[in-house]
Amino acid sequence: MSENDLSSANTLRERTDVNKALFWVLLEANRWAVVGGFALVVFVAFMLFGLFKPLLLASMMESSDMVETVFSALLGAIITSTTLVVSINQLVLSQEIGSLGTQRSRMDTTMDFYQNTDELLETTTPSDPPVFLARLIETCEKRAVALREAIAGNENDDLRDRVNEYVEDLEENADTALDELDGADFGTFAVVSPALNFNYAQKMHDIRRLGEEHEDDLSIEERTAFREMLEAVTMFGPVREYVKVLYIQWGLVKLSRAILYAAIPALIVAGGMVVFVDPGTFSGTLLGLETMLWVVSIAFTISVTPFLVFTSYVLRIATLAKQTLTVGPLVLT
Repeated sequence: MSENDLSSANTLRERTDVNKALFWVLLEANRWAVVGGFALVVFVAFMLFGLFKPLLLASMMESSDMVETVFSALLGAIITSTTLVVSINQLVLSQEIGSLGTQRSRMDTTMDFYQNTDELLETTTPSDPPVFLARLIETCEKRAVALREAIAGNENDDLRDRVNEYVEDLEENADTALDELDGADFGTFAVVSPALNFNYAQKMHDIRRLGEEHEDDLSIEERTAFREMLEAVTMFGPVREYVKVLYIQWGLVKLSRAILYAAIPALIVAGGMVVFVDPGTFSGTLLGLETMLWVVSIAFTISVTPFLVFTSYVLRIATLAKQTLTVGPLVLT
C-alpha cells in the first residue's frame, strides 16, 4: 500500500496476504479438528511406511525390540509433556498471584482506564468483552462521520476527498468487524478475530498524517474533530491488547486441560504396547494389511496425541502473538 493510499483490506488475512487454507488452520479452525487432521496424517504416514517395508512388522519384532523401544521412549515423553503442562499452568497463575497492594494497584489502574472509556463511549463501559469492542468500533464510526461533516465546508478539495476516502474505508472495516462480533462469546477465537480485522493501527497512522499534512487548512473545530477521531482509534489499541492477553491466558488453560485429557489414554496405550504386545499378540490380516501394522500405527498415533494437541494450540497462540507485536500506529506486514 502506498503512503498516500487511505484504504486497506477489511480482514487480517487479506492484509497479510496469507494463503486462505493456511490462515484457517493457523487461527480459525477448531483446535480439536486440527488435532484430528494431524493425527490422520501421522496414522497414514505410519501405515505407508509399513506398507512399503519389504518385511512384515511381526517378523521384524521377532528379531528386534524396536517397537518396545519406541513406545518406551514415548512413555517418558508423555510424562515430560504432562510436567510441561504443570509449568504452563504455573506461568498463567503466577500473574494472578500477588499481595493485597498489588491487587489494589491493578484495580485502580483498571478503573482509571474505565473512566476514560466511560467518557469516550458516553455511557458505562460494557463488562462483556465482545460488546466492549463493538462499542469502541461504533464510536470510531460515529467520530469518523462527525469528522467528515466537520470537513464538509473546508475549501481544500484534496482534504475533503482524502477525508471521505478515510471515512468510507473505516466504515467498511468497522462493519466487517461488527458483523463478526455479533453474538460472539469470550473464550472463542470469534472475539479476537474481529479485533484483529479492525485495522486500528493503520487508521491511527492515516489520521495523524492527514492532520499534519493539512494543518494549515484546518479551523479550530476541524482540528478538534481530527483529535477526537484519533482519540477513538487510539483507545481501541489497549483494549484489543487486553482482550488478546486474556484470550491467550484462557487458551493456555484450555491447552493444559487438553494435554492432561490426552495424556491419560496415551500413557495407557504406550504402556500396554510395551508390556503386553509381542510378535504373536495380533496375527492375521485386516483389509488386506497386516493386523500388527494396524495396531502399532493406531497405538503410535494415540501416544503422540498430547504433542499434537500442544502443536495445535501453540500454532494459534504464536500466530496471534506475531500479528499483535505492537501497540500503536506501527504497521507490521
